[in-house]
Amino acid sequence: MAPNPTALDFVDFVNASPTPFHAVQSAAKRFEKAGFQLIRERDSWASTLRPGGKYYLTRNGSSIVAFTIGRKWRPGNAVAIVGAHTDSPCLRVKPVSKKNSSGFLQIGVETYGGGIWHSWFDRDLSLAGRVLVRDGDNFVQKLVKVDKPLLRIPTLAIHLHRQSNFDPNKEKELFPIAGLAAKELNKGAGNSGNKAADEEKEKKEDEEEDPEFTPLSDMKERHHPQVLDTIASELDIDVSAIVDFELVLYDVQKSCIGGFNDEFVFSPRLDNLGMTYCSVEGLITSVKDDAALDNDTTIRLTVCFDHEEIGSQSAQGAHSNLMPAVIRRLSVLPGNRDANSDQSYENVGHEGDDATAYEQTCSRSFLVSADMAHSVHPNYAEKYEPSHSPAMNAGTVIKINANQRYATNSPGIVLLQECARSAGVPLQLFVVRNDSPCGSTIGPGLAAALGMRTLDLGNPQLSMHSIRETGGTEDVGYAVRLFADFFQNYGILEPRILVD
Repeated sequence: MAPNPTALDFVDFVNASPTPFHAVQSAAKRFEKAGFQLIRERDSWASTLRPGGKYYLTRNGSSIVAFTIGRKWRPGNAVAIVGAHTDSPCLRVKPVSKKNSSGFLQIGVETYGGGIWHSWFDRDLSLAGRVLVRDGDNFVQKLVKVDKPLLRIPTLAIHLHRQSNFDPNKEKELFPIAGLAAKELNKGAGNSGNKAADEEKEKKEDEEEDPEFTPLSDMKERHHPQVLDTIASELDIDVSAIVDFELVLYDVQKSCIGGFNDEFVFSPRLDNLGMTYCSVEGLITSVKDDAALDNDTTIRLTVCFDHEEIGSQSAQGAHSNLMPAVIRRLSVLPGNRDANSDQSYENVGHEGDDATAYEQTCSRSFLVSADMAHSVHPNYAEKYEPSHSPAMNAGTVIKINANQRYATNSPGIVLLQECARSAGVPLQLFVVRNDSPCGSTIGPGLAAALGMRTLDLGNPQLSMHSIRETGGTEDVGYAVRLFADFFQNYGILEPRILVD
């Protein structure tokens, strides 16, 4: 059985995206290839955006918004939105990371999100992230991804630790080893290997150069020289050009297809690059036909936020002004002024009063909050409510919670079911057990902030928040088709499922 081609493409996406910065870069490349034009928040959009156009923008390099404008768009019309997030639990390099213990070089790391931290032990780890580089008088962002295994967090031998549970102390026992301290003596950043000669060289340089005031301690004092050497080598720059960075640890073992019949995706960061990929490809798929936007009265929009795993409270998170600001600017965009389009949809704002266009757009729009869901676990089936135990490769899961940890309600289910019927993809329902905690998503917060109808869903997976997770190959294609149909048909379905 040949592997699912959509799943193989997703594997490539994950392997290129060890951080939110890389995920946004990967998504942007796909949008560019599909004919989307880069715009910026700081610029005026009035002279750029046109009905029939395709556009994308980024914020902080870690969140991305992409949208298309129907040729029959009018101010106040609906926006069909699929929202996901780019971040995953990980270990982040501390601002001062240089550590030494018992003859080992170690890297200081900080936990990000609610990871299953014991899964990070005994893995081949490396570094990836964003580096701020001095370029003349300017400072530019460069992305780095070191493919070589550099780090490892070793477990304690069972002979020295007879306890059956394994709950490592996150401050003392999560520091990875990076080398042996004895080797560092001859391998400082820019050193020749001759300690006496290097000391003489540094002394001469200090005498020749006027000391420059630095508010923070030098990068070579804060981090091991080898870290800086490695980054500089990857980026083909001098170590002195590195001003700061945001680096995380990632597992160099690549995402892959597995199982007897290629039914599984074994991968890091399924939560939530799985839904990031599907939302990006769903939007692109929906406009592959050159005439796809000719009769569309809506805006089709995909947004992938950073920082969902830590509560979305950031300038680039779902609780920021990113989505309200974008929708507000889009809601007042003028439509085509030709006679044919003027007769095609409701005349909103024609008298120059767009004061309520934003509110009208929010009330007509719909958000699909896309975040991975739980598959039933064969070894822990009792942890699931028997009637709500999603199966892998059986379709995208609609997530429901009476206490509004998810924003789903019945009109939304009806809408999504119609999209799934048209796309020919199955759906499943999930409710957590009453005696079990329930996670949440970007859905409820955005629904409250925008006053927008919202539904939560995601593809089923195992081992959520582990360094290595498991999903279904068929579910990737199901979600792409579902999102594409949602984008294509929301303008038609919206007035048929109206509950004020």
